[in-house]
Amino acid sequence: MYVIQINRAGKTYDNGTIAVHPTSLNFEPGTFNAILGPSGAGKSTLLRMINGLETPTTGEILIQGQTLTAKNLRQMRSRTAMVFQQFNLVGRLNVMSNVLTGRLYYSPWWSSILYLFGKRDWKIAQWALNRVSLTEKAWERVDRLSGGQQQRVGVARALAQRPEVILADEPVASLDPVASEEIMELLREICRQDGITIVANLHQVSLAMRYADRVIGLNQGHVVFDDSPQALVNDTLGTIYQREDGSVDDSLEMAVTD
Repeated sequence: MYVIQINRAGKTYDNGTIAVHPTSLNFEPGTFNAILGPSGAGKSTLLRMINGLETPTTGEILIQGQTLTAKNLRQMRSRTAMVFQQFNLVGRLNVMSNVLTGRLYYSPWWSSILYLFGKRDWKIAQWALNRVSLTEKAWERVDRLSGGQQQRVGVARALAQRPEVILADEPVASLDPVASEEIMELLREICRQDGITIVANLHQVSLAMRYADRVIGLNQGHVVFDDSPQALVNDTLGTIYQREDGSVDDSLEMAVTD
């Protein structure tokens, strides 16, 4: 069974803007999938539809064979954790508290308000911190950590959900090259060792080629490439990053050289 199925799912906003044309994609368990494309191609919208942050205007999204709906949104989101470009952490809280927020999907609303978590939640949070090599930082304020360490906290929070899928929206765009490589290595390790499917929006072609099992290219809301990283050649990249007027988007140079 596919862990994610996108069946003719598309998104058109009220002003008529088509962010994603009707698209069909399937994602296999335990695979690392990179999505490439210029700004405005629809990459973030596609990820947000998978996580239920955006509702498709056409088609459907299935997680492990179950259609994502408003009624089962909370349950389905527990299976699809998000890692964000800007980390989305609470800076004034310590690392452990931020990681524990990954357990909120399994807690009643009143306990989440009071930050009351059970022993199982604490054990899972401790495991997640150890998984990203941040155990010694558990009680430090998040805003005192480096960018790479903060993103590790974001990954640990995602792991604390015990998800089947991690959706990473430009997870290294705010990091320096060394920290970027460390986060990509960590995500690939999680994919290989934990069997968690990774779907990551990236703007660096080189990272997609090194770490992904599969690359999906988006342009103006259309899937224009879906193949192995080895199939990414100059003509293909030109198609992924082509503008409406036929020129190549400036972000291709950034994507290749970053």
